Amino acid sequence: MTFPVFSASFWFSTAMIAAVVLSSTAGEVLTAAAMKSIGDLDEVRAHSGMKGAILAVLTSPLFFAGIFFMAVAFFALLFTLNHMNLGLAGPATASLTVVTNALAAKIFLKENVDRRRWISAGLVCIGVYFLAH
Repeated sequence: MTFPVFSASFWFSTAMIAAVVLSSTAGEVLTAAAMKSIGDLDEVRAHSGMKGAILAVLTSPLFFAGIFFMAVAFFALLFTLNHMNLGLAGPATASLTVVTNALAAKIFLKENVDRRRWISAGLVCIGVYFLAH
């Protein structure tokens, strides 16, 4: 009897899903950090006009780093869907992104992630486990 963790296809699938999840999370965290550093866009627009608000976003390196990682996530998802069934890849990448976003929000953005969100992230992990088996 062989365990699935010893097969090459298990590790290949895991790596593909991890690439999508981690690049998506990086993109979302960088974009959120950019928007937090810019501040309230309504206030920027009131002070500098619409052109100033657009320039504030387009001159943020964090914003473009976020866009880059979101593009990486998109192409990683296309690659994943080329090699895996949508029935597993779609829910696994979407739900595990919820977990990594909660972790990244707490660690990098210093957001308050309450107990309810941690419980939901744990339930997501359990759901992905059942989905994979």
